[in-house]
Amino acid sequence: MTPEKTFGNTDAARDEYQQLITRSRPSYPLPMPYGWFAVSFSDQLAAKQSKPLRYFDTDLVLFRTESGHAAVLDAYCPHLGAHLGYGIHEEVGHGGRIEGETIVCPFHAWRFNTKGECVEVPYATKIPPKAQGKACLRAWPTHDANGVIYVWYHPAQAEPMWEVDSYEEAAGGDWGEQNRFEWVVKTHTQELAENAADPAHFHYVHRADAVPEWDIKYDGHRATGEQKVGFQTPRGVVNGFIRTSSDGPGQGNTRFSGLCDTFMMGLATPIDENIALMRFAFTQHRDSEKSNIAKGLIRDVVGQFEEDKPIWENKRFRASPMLSDGDGPIAQFRKWYGQFYHDFDPTQLRSGA
Repeated sequence: MTPEKTFGNTDAARDEYQQLITRSRPSYPLPMPYGWFAVSFSDQLAAKQSKPLRYFDTDLVLFRTESGHAAVLDAYCPHLGAHLGYGIHEEVGHGGRIEGETIVCPFHAWRFNTKGECVEVPYATKIPPKAQGKACLRAWPTHDANGVIYVWYHPAQAEPMWEVDSYEEAAGGDWGEQNRFEWVVKTHTQELAENAADPAHFHYVHRADAVPEWDIKYDGHRATGEQKVGFQTPRGVVNGFIRTSSDGPGQGNTRFSGLCDTFMMGLATPIDENIALMRFAFTQHRDSEKSNIAKGLIRDVVGQFEEDKPIWENKRFRASPMLSDGDGPIAQFRKWYGQFYHDFDPTQLRSGA
């Protein structure tokens, strides 16, 4: 019989033990939701630039044509399988080559347009019959707005069911530059969003003075919330509001008013069913963006996310949670979020999953 493995009181042993229990933790029983999701900030992709991505448990290539159009295709060339997002020669480390409105395969220079159609095989007299007049790479619906490149994901490749919402605060003018933060979190995107329906944790995790009272409404693909708050300042309490809005599971925003006008985009994107990338992008009114109060607000929100992260990464999803009368509208939230699962009813998960 193989002896049971033990772990000594050393950093290496503790790291090995942590990796072991992380690997053995059960995966989430939920699929990836459909909707619009951020895959890049707009200014991270210049004209004639491409880059490899991995989201939705799929390898992708993101590129911007010479005219400035952003596009996302499945990554692997239908010819012999080269990844279009990795360049060679002078493009090594800079993505695949862009020519005009096309991306060029690094292996044999086949060219594909933003629709995923092969438009040239430079060493052949004609395009293969299987590729003539139709897409041979999946082209993902893409929208460039709010300083963000969004991609529509649907497991059955259904067309977008709603439009990306645009925000005036992201257009500049009286609003400053975006202040951005990113995290990779070992959790499902539903868990990230559920915090908005769980006011009690703000007291116990984030040390809020009391459990906040939220007014949350669900309407179609949109969820909105409002909270009256008293911001503590050296000059006393300043009354204000926190207003949230989510357009599907991937496009959320929060508006802070009263103390320092601040707009924040919260953009959760599934890498796969068990890992998500979370982006925060703050924009503040130019009248106050350089003040200590403005900087402190961002610092506090970011700090709260980092306080939540170890809980998300080490918890188990309860399909039938034991809720109390002091909990928030978690059941209503889950019903709303469940509409974004294609051909899957999360209420049918067994109790205790």
